[in-house]
Amino acid sequence: MAPSAPKLSVVIPVYNEEAVLPALFQRLYAALDALEVDYECVFVNDGSKDRSVALLRQQFERRPRETRVVLFHANFGQHSAIMAGLAYARGSFIVTLDADLQNPPEEIGKILGKLEQGFDYVGTIRLKRQDLWWRRSLSKLMNQIRERITPVRITDQGCMMRGYARSVVEALNQTREVNTFIPALAYLYAMNPIEVEIAHEERHAGESKYSLYSLIRLNFDLVTGFSVVPLQLFSMVGMAVSALSALLVLVLLVRRLVVGPEAEGLFTLFGIAFFFIGLALFGIGLLGEYVGRIYAQVRERPRYVVEAVLESDAAAEDDTERAEQERYPSAPEEPFALTPPAARAPRTAGRES
Repeated sequence: MAPSAPKLSVVIPVYNEEAVLPALFQRLYAALDALEVDYECVFVNDGSKDRSVALLRQQFERRPRETRVVLFHANFGQHSAIMAGLAYARGSFIVTLDADLQNPPEEIGKILGKLEQGFDYVGTIRLKRQDLWWRRSLSKLMNQIRERITPVRITDQGCMMRGYARSVVEALNQTREVNTFIPALAYLYAMNPIEVEIAHEERHAGESKYSLYSLIRLNFDLVTGFSVVPLQLFSMVGMAVSALSALLVLVLLVRRLVVGPEAEGLFTLFGIAFFFIGLALFGIGLLGEYVGRIYAQVRERPRYVVEAVLESDAAAEDDTERAEQERYPSAPEEPFALTPPAARAPRTAGRES
């Protein structure tokens, strides 16, 4: 029989992080050993082109009992890597962590403590963020927009260091959306969420994998994945512009009858026309965002493709046993007796207390 699952799983996506991985291994395992709980670290290599895979393999050989490595054959993105890590994680509590060491591994104990108190989702708020000013400004702006148009209420949406109970992770694993924003989904699935403040450090080594374009795309996923308010707002803007255009035509007609033909104001009309053209193109692009997500969803392509998994025999056996139990549940200890219809108690409406 396979050993019991660990209490804590730490899921870490890795993409071209060879410069920071040695320091991450040293601090991460030391912090987890200090917690004195059974744990595992699930590293997901997201198609790295550097020596990240070799370093992950060395770490697995060094600590096989506490280490699992999931290898993608290509780059599928950070959130897909985290979803894969959640699928392979076996712990009762799961903490996600970036590999860049901007969120200190020493803060995992604070998150685990909240999970042990009964909270099923532990969000985090970064104190004294060490990011560039434009990243902080963009994050603040998107937080404000998201608060107004979606039901998601998280203070710091850009921090991926978060804690989840097994119930929330099971709900995430059942999600079949192609474009996902994991912290927002987990917040919607959670029944008892909480947020805690954590430290934030400068990147230990290497460069950020998130460009301005990547951040914009990620926030588009957040907005369009959890709300149709942008489409509704644009519809209202379109109706307002149509009303103003009709009013302008009426004013120009009256002016033509009163003043007569005029040649002035040609460039003003050009400006108004260009404004309307730009507005129309923006609306088409916004509609295209939603249509593109529908297109990606209906293709039903896999979110990621796993090339190989480095894990101990005990972990693999545990996964196999759990899968078999889910597929073929054990029979009840007492024999099941069919109750005649006449003897059945009447079904009461509502929810039992």
